[in-house]
Amino acid sequence: MLLNRASVGERWRIRPDGPAKVTGSLEYLTDMAREGMLHGLVLRSEYPHARIRSIRTDQAKRLEGVHGVLTYLDVPGLNAFGIARPDQPVLCEDRVRYVGDAVACVAAETPELAARALALIEVDYELLPVVAGPIEALRGDAPQLHPQGNALHRTSFRRGDVEEGFKQCAHIVEETYETPRQMHTYMETEGGLFVPEADGRLTVYSPTQHGFMDRMQLSRILAVPQQSIRVVSSPIGGSFGGKDELNVQPYGALLAMHTGRPVKIHQTRWESVRAGLKRHPMRIAMKTGTDAAGRLIAHRASIVADTGPYSTLGAEVLNFATEHVIGPYRYDHVDVEGVSAFTNNGMSGEFRGFGGNQAIFALEGQMDRLAERLGMDPWAFRKLNLRRPEDPGPFDQPIAATEGAVKVWEAIAECSLWLERGAPAESGQAMLEPWIKTGIGAAFTMHGAGLGVGIPDPAGGRLTLAPDGKIEAAFGYEEFGQGLIATLELMLIEQFGFAADDIRIIIGDTDAVPDSGSTTASRATSMMWKSLRRLKEPFASRLLERAASVLDAETGELRLGEGGIRERAGEALLLTYRELADAEQSPIRCETSFSFPTSPTDRVGAHFMYTYSAVAAKVELNVLTGRVKVLRQFHAVAAGPVMNPQGYLGQIEGGSSMALGFALLEDAVMEEGRYMTRNLDTYLVPTIADQRGAVDVLPIEHLPEGDEHGPRGIGEVGSVTLGPAIAAAIRQASGKWVTRLPVDPASLQETPVFLSEAVNGG
Repeated sequence: MLLNRASVGERWRIRPDGPAKVTGSLEYLTDMAREGMLHGLVLRSEYPHARIRSIRTDQAKRLEGVHGVLTYLDVPGLNAFGIARPDQPVLCEDRVRYVGDAVACVAAETPELAARALALIEVDYELLPVVAGPIEALRGDAPQLHPQGNALHRTSFRRGDVEEGFKQCAHIVEETYETPRQMHTYMETEGGLFVPEADGRLTVYSPTQHGFMDRMQLSRILAVPQQSIRVVSSPIGGSFGGKDELNVQPYGALLAMHTGRPVKIHQTRWESVRAGLKRHPMRIAMKTGTDAAGRLIAHRASIVADTGPYSTLGAEVLNFATEHVIGPYRYDHVDVEGVSAFTNNGMSGEFRGFGGNQAIFALEGQMDRLAERLGMDPWAFRKLNLRRPEDPGPFDQPIAATEGAVKVWEAIAECSLWLERGAPAESGQAMLEPWIKTGIGAAFTMHGAGLGVGIPDPAGGRLTLAPDGKIEAAFGYEEFGQGLIATLELMLIEQFGFAADDIRIIIGDTDAVPDSGSTTASRATSMMWKSLRRLKEPFASRLLERAASVLDAETGELRLGEGGIRERAGEALLLTYRELADAEQSPIRCETSFSFPTSPTDRVGAHFMYTYSAVAAKVELNVLTGRVKVLRQFHAVAAGPVMNPQGYLGQIEGGSSMALGFALLEDAVMEEGRYMTRNLDTYLVPTIADQRGAVDVLPIEHLPEGDEHGPRGIGEVGSVTLGPAIAAAIRQASGKWVTRLPVDPASLQETPVFLSEAVNGG
């Protein structure tokens, strides 16, 4: 089943949330308003590193129409947040460590008044030396940004004796790869509405990927029980990991509780740029060697990541990158180490791919260089060294065995795009435009799903026959554009036989749903599928038992169907779900709770379930301008059964667009701790014009007999592998290796022979 826009169009289905989104009638959380609402703003540091000598707020507080001016003195509980390590100040007390650090916040009758109040707050700074990069941060004489030093986290993994392994190698490749600080560029910037309720509780309407985690963190900041806070977290206008961590929620919550009035905060794009998370820039040095036949013998990798001023999930991203620089290949000797360093640059954190993008760009670059050194086809070289289904994972940990790796390899080897690579070069067009060159490359990945060993990773859901006859499916996930609602609806229809009109989906509200864990790490579809499998028998049995009682029939004569209870042997509708609900006052409800499966190992962060994916890409290079266009893509993805073909294709297409930006366009450049790019007029993201080439996706649905884990996640793999495939295609087109992303057009420019001769009078 090949998925592309044409094939999916034949089975096109309206998403449940589609009409409201395309007509503009959907109310995002940052669109909300309440009577008597105040407007909040946050005063952020102008400097990347400075000591705070004093904060004077008297003038701002005296301004008519201003109802709240808060500093660190007004934080009743923990003055810090962070999912894994709460080390980021809510409001800075004595020091700022980046240009987005929050110093004060205000609430006023209008946005204009709030801005004026911010301007009246006087902060006296003493400038401190700027730590402008991770290499500088790790030097012994660097200013120390935290009491524990400038190293947030270090990792290592070793097997065998890598030095001895290199002595056995006939071919060795050493290279250093660098990747950019990439922005999420979601359409809806951070914000929300914060409402103090009459009963003393606080309702938070704010985009997040984990409402229960937000509630826990806010309860610590406000010094109130978690049950005193309700977090409503859907619908969201995009996230990609960028709204996984708290952003404006602490300030909206503090101001609402302080003033007793609803407070709205909505960041401008510049505020989002300076304060929001970015993909970790990484520098990855690799040395990899093979024997004369091409078998991998030794592999060494060293990762240096710029995590910015505070932790967020920097350690976890480094763990993931450490695992994935080993990847899907077999080596006798491995030596990997990594460090994530604090700097005075912008915040780095959660981002689609979670460190895998950086790792796979480097690893696949090594594979291509070694294949060329050996004179081998690069895809044949990978097959020779690919892990087998029964092999352990990159950290030698037990993993869920599948044939996904070899099936993905075969799909690329047999696809028309890859076969075109070895065909004779075209030529009429090349003769007409000799400055245009084309190339085809491919890359491979195994991408871990879930949070990994040692990290709480809850899952679960609830099904209820509501009093109005609707089948309510409640999950603690968020819809931020990825199509979760549509996929859940399709799974309910497929597994239970319901009609779409029978179903009511409830997500993203801590008062109304169980804690299903975070909407991250390519886990939501897998865990919804598993939850429904666990719920199917008990929920269906209770519905049928009640129906049998009402109808005076045997349960074996009945089945669930569209609209209600039907004859098992026929189509006759015997009882609607509304009639079934009316037959007894108490609702029928079943709930399940479990954890994402993890490997039986003590290696923190190691994964158990993997999605295998590869992509072949054809590019066009204009050597006069150095610009690269992606003409075609073919993705093979081994992730088990396809739940939603339309959503499946959308996830791979969307992820590949983000990967295209990572490879060719995007870099949030910083100099001395300051962003050089302040808005989307200079920070360019791919548009539909850049993604105009065909994107074909081949889902490989095969899973081993007896596999109980079901569909694997695909939310990230589409963003991971295209970058190195583009780099490989550029190599074929130009003969030049790419070591740094995004690709610098100047490095690919050349003067064609015919122009050189003309200039020289030839």
